[in-house]
Amino acid sequence: MVLRLHTGVCSLFGIRYPLFLAGMAGGPSTPELVAAVSEAGGLGTLGAAYMEPDAIGAAIDEIRRRTDAPFAVNLFALRAVDDNARIREVQPVLNTMRDALGLPQAGPEPAATRDLLDAQLAVLLEKKVPVISTAFGLLDEPALREAKAASIRVVAMATTVREAVLAEQAGCDAVVAQGTEAGGHRGTFDVRRHPMGANIGTFALVPQIADSVKLPVLAAGGIMDGRGLVAALALGAQGVQLGTRFLTAAESGAHPAYRQQLLDSTEESTVLTKAFSGRPARGIANGFIRQWDASGIEPLPFPTQNTLTRDVRNEAAKQNNPDYMSLWAGQGTRQLTSGQTAGDIVAEIMNEAKALIGSVSE
Repeated sequence: MVLRLHTGVCSLFGIRYPLFLAGMAGGPSTPELVAAVSEAGGLGTLGAAYMEPDAIGAAIDEIRRRTDAPFAVNLFALRAVDDNARIREVQPVLNTMRDALGLPQAGPEPAATRDLLDAQLAVLLEKKVPVISTAFGLLDEPALREAKAASIRVVAMATTVREAVLAEQAGCDAVVAQGTEAGGHRGTFDVRRHPMGANIGTFALVPQIADSVKLPVLAAGGIMDGRGLVAALALGAQGVQLGTRFLTAAESGAHPAYRQQLLDSTEESTVLTKAFSGRPARGIANGFIRQWDASGIEPLPFPTQNTLTRDVRNEAAKQNNPDYMSLWAGQGTRQLTSGQTAGDIVAEIMNEAKALIGSVSE
């Protein structure tokens, strides 16, 4: 078997190494982290799903000040439509957490989540970002057509073969095969079909997607080092996407208390939960998750649950209290390092992969 690290993904996206940074929304993917991964030869990705359009524009400008290399911006391809039907059930559970943090109680007033997708996309098109990546679905046909007209590459996250085929049919340039080992929200298109996400393991998913589409495939979920990259290539992927591995990088925006929880965790620490956002996501089990599960109350759908829990999560961060923070993480946390630069992480992964590929080729 002969494996090569310069794959079609490298040529397609104008990068040296077949390694993408995952778009980690909510703070970890700072412009510094994005630029550092791109400068090191990978494709840095800004997790912009929760960002105001003006903030996205400013972050893109900052990335471009730091690097001339290609980068991506990730959005949730999902309309923000609230469902407040059971808010009287949900708020009492959250109010017990607010009590623990010294926050005021919340009443049954409906959540009002702003739908920013069109305005966010307008910024990406105006700025002509090199790559747009999406989770939770695909860009609609007019948006995809505009991106193509602007020579913007489009990447979609897929958690099943069916989703990958839809991405190919829509005209995406590449697809990320995202296994259940992945941290945070995975890209499952329809949570009515898969209420806790489509939980197919990375190494089962990758070859099945690679056999089913002609698009370049990147593997994601539990991949932390050069061994994971080489294994993904052997299974038919042309590259990998890593998120958790970069959460404790020097340039990461992850909260210090969050970083410590990551470094203290093991492969047994994470669970799948809808408690924070209303969509299934993998994170380190903590007081919030345990308290929510004990209530027996079903979370409201995304984005309503996410909007309602924001004050609890934000206050917990202010108080350095990880028990009420969303501690998104994949299953490979024993391989994390503290304070290593993103450039060093990329170099370490690629050096290990080169050594392994050399031995495979002999």
